[in-house]
This record gives sequence, C-alpha cells and structure tokens, in this order.
Amino acid sequence: MKTKTSRSLKVAAIGAATATLMTFGPGAATAHVTVTPDAPAEGASTQVTFRVPSESETATTTKIKVDLPTATPFASVRVKPVPGWTAEVVRGTLPQPVTVNGATITEAPLSVSWTANDPQSQLTIDQYQMFSVYVGRLPKAGTTVMLPVAQSYSDGTVRNWDDPVVEGQGEPEDPSPSFVTTAATSAQHGHASTAAANQDTETVASVNSETSAPGMIWAALAAGLLGLAAGIAALFRSGRTRKI
Repeated sequence: MKTKTSRSLKVAAIGAATATLMTFGPGAATAHVTVTPDAPAEGASTQVTFRVPSESETATTTKIKVDLPTATPFASVRVKPVPGWTAEVVRGTLPQPVTVNGATITEAPLSVSWTANDPQSQLTIDQYQMFSVYVGRLPKAGTTVMLPVAQSYSDGTVRNWDDPVVEGQGEPEDPSPSFVTTAATSAQHGHASTAAANQDTETVASVNSETSAPGMIWAALAAGLLGLAAGIAALFRSGRTRKI
C-alpha cells in the first residue's frame, strides 16, 4: 500500500509540474530583459541593444524605460527608431557633478524610453522586441554599467528589472541589464596611432611644400639673372671683336 501510495504521489507531482510547464512555457522562469553591447571597450562609443520579452498572460507590454548611469554618464545617446514605438531621451541635472577628461559635467542624458503607439504594436506573451541606442563614451575598463529597466503593462502594472547582479551569487529575481567594460584592444590603439601618424605626415609634407616653394622661386630667379649676365657678356665680347 505504501509503495502504491508513494508512486501515486510521484505521478501526481510529475503531472502538476508538466501542467505548470505547459501553462507558462519552458522559458517563463528564465525570460528577462537583457542588454548586449556591440563593443564594450573603454572609451568607445557603441550600440547597446535591449531584448525585451513580454511575460504577462493577461496584459501587453506598452512601455519600456531605461535609466542611464549617472556616476559614469554618457555624453551622448542616440535612439534607433522602432516601427510602432515612440522614443524619448530625457536629459537633466546629475545628482553630483562628474569630472570626465578634466571637464566637469553637471548635465547628461538620464533616461530613454519607448512607448507603443497603438495596441497592435504592444507585446503579447509570445512576443519580444529589440530596442537599441548608440551611446558614448564608455567608462574605464572593469566598470559595471547597470541599465535598470521599468517594463509597463496595459493593466497598469510595472515590473522593475533593477536588482544588481553580484558575481558568485545566484541570479536575482529581477536582474538589472548590465555589462562590464573591457580594455581597449591593441587594434584600436594601433588605429589611433596610425591616424595620428598619418596626420603628422600630412602636416610635415604640407610644411615642406610651403617652405620649399619660396626656395624654388629664388633658385629660378638666380638662374635667370645668371643667364642674363652671361648673355650681356657675350654681346659685349661680340661688339669688341667686330671693332678689331
């Protein structure tokens, strides 16, 4: 009896788990907003793309708002248009002034948001959308760039993806989209050095051209004067020969 009862309980548990999986889908527990930078190198300007799934079975995603970093602010933010959505970048005063490359910054882009223009553009449970911005410049290597997201639904609820992700610990319930900047690559350094070298070469060539032009003019003038003197001398000798 105990064996039959134990087996019955196991079968019931498996059936409940299967029903839950079929109801919510295999990715329901792991689906969350993520961000991917094209090039996370220090000092670079890059495109960062947010992947936003919709998780509610009873409501649609109507708006996405991303809070931008204020301790290491972006100097510029450009939004890539998304059909059916209206984007807005909000600039404002930073909580504290920040010094970047010797300059003190008191204002910067604070947030960027996308709002669905109509119900057809809103995201349902089986949909996701990509939202991209081009930002710059990225802070020094090893900096964690957190980009918390507020996801608004048609029923008025808001899910905040703002829990910090700590290395070595389990993933939080609502992890904030984030990435870590890397060191600039040697190719980037080489490109900058080559560009600087080319600019120096062009500058030197320009200076040489400007300084050699007057020299060539004076050389041509001197040659002309010498030719004129030689011609006069020849004419003078010719006259003396005829008199004799």
